[in-house]
Amino acid sequence: MNDSDEGAGRVARSKRADARRNQETLLDAAAAVFVASGVEAPVRDIAAKAGVGVGTIYRHFPTRADLIIAVYRHQVEACAEAGPALLASSATPHAALGQWINLFVDFLVTKHGLAAVLQSDNAGFETLHAYFLDRLVPVCTQLLDAAVDSGEIRSDVEAIQLMRGVGNLCIGAEHNPHYDARRLVELLIAGLRLPPG
Repeated sequence: MNDSDEGAGRVARSKRADARRNQETLLDAAAAVFVASGVEAPVRDIAAKAGVGVGTIYRHFPTRADLIIAVYRHQVEACAEAGPALLASSATPHAALGQWINLFVDFLVTKHGLAAVLQSDNAGFETLHAYFLDRLVPVCTQLLDAAVDSGEIRSDVEAIQLMRGVGNLCIGAEHNPHYDARRLVELLIAGLRLPPG
């Protein structure tokens, strides 16, 4: 391989990395808009938040469903990657679990509009749900196990039970300003703690 081939390879890798970062910025912006305004928010709002033109969004995601699915996958990956990072950086495993559950709640708020958008594609929705479980249940299990091993929480709660409980507490929260799902989720996580002794 000559020097010009190596230089071209570096430029191509750099362009791919830039494109990946740009797409992540766009997906982060879309997720923030979805959390604030729901999945039916105007594409122009997402474009403004991302600092791009509307055409850029449609070039990457021709339909709203394409964008929502990409945001969903992006958030699952971010939530999955956050678990080990929080365990490494938090004061205690219980604190890491609480922070991760907050991220999970943010994800659930975005996810709620997905079923309506994909109702005509039940197989696609089932595939995404399986992906969600495959990626997030092991992360939640790791966080729970660390908190159990440290003696902070009870040992009789499984990750899937906790995640389902959190999900149930979040249902309908976006439509009722008098219902504070995040507060109830905090109480649930606090309730896992073992009494000092």
